[in-house]
Amino acid sequence: MGWVFVIVMGIVIGLLGKFFAPGDRDNIPLWLTVVCGIGGVLLGYGLLGDTKGIDWLAFFVSIVFAAILVMIAAVVTGRSGKKA
Repeated sequence: MGWVFVIVMGIVIGLLGKFFAPGDRDNIPLWLTVVCGIGGVLLGYGLLGDTKGIDWLAFFVSIVFAAILVMIAAVVTGRSGKKA
């Protein structure tokens, strides 16, 4: 798996993970969303992506991992989406 692939797919999957994460997860910065996406790609394709061609199962598992990482990042950073 090349690093360019990981970065590009990390951006895409990070945004998809943020979209599919339940609740209001728009309170984390975009760079952290991308980092969560890269983590999701590394986990998903690291566990399942050792095939030739497009591995749809690894793609969807990466989205799930990215969504979980986005939720964890939102809890850990503790940024409030509401400004007084």
